[in-house]
Amino acid sequence: MQQATDSPIAAEALRRIAELYAIEAIIRGETADARRNVRQVRSLPLVAAMKAWLETQLTHIPPRGGLADAIRYALTRWSDLSRFLNDGRIELDTNTVERAIRPITLGRKNHLFAGSDRGAARWATVCSLITTAKLNNVEPFAYLKDALMRLSNGHPMSQLDDLLPWNWTLTNPAT
Repeated sequence: MQQATDSPIAAEALRRIAELYAIEAIIRGETADARRNVRQVRSLPLVAAMKAWLETQLTHIPPRGGLADAIRYALTRWSDLSRFLNDGRIELDTNTVERAIRPITLGRKNHLFAGSDRGAARWATVCSLITTAKLNNVEPFAYLKDALMRLSNGHPMSQLDDLLPWNWTLTNPAT
């Protein structure tokens, strides 16, 4: 918003938000209780001042503009936006979660080109196996290579559960 409009109000809002991020940088890696305590002392007054400032700014700008919409959006969600102040487990933003789901969302778009419903089903199976391997601290390429080799060499179907990522152990590390 600030770059698009060169708004001094948006620039001031960004400056205030940067103060909160500076505090978060200091407490990163601390326990949840320690983070909450620092936030109560240092961040809470900044957040309270920002809310009052935004409410004041809203009365001085055109009500139908993008800046007013952005301020109203923040103010109507203020309790959710400030929830991090009372819970040290909560991050200031959702960047961590967004980074974690990025491969899924990118994949979802790419998977539209699987070619057919059967191809998409196979691709979903492979993605599930890879993700499950990662969740079980199993290197996906080694797992898939070994499991496929065992299947092609006649691994008994009655022992298929042995090849699930949480049961799997590499039988021949040299392959």
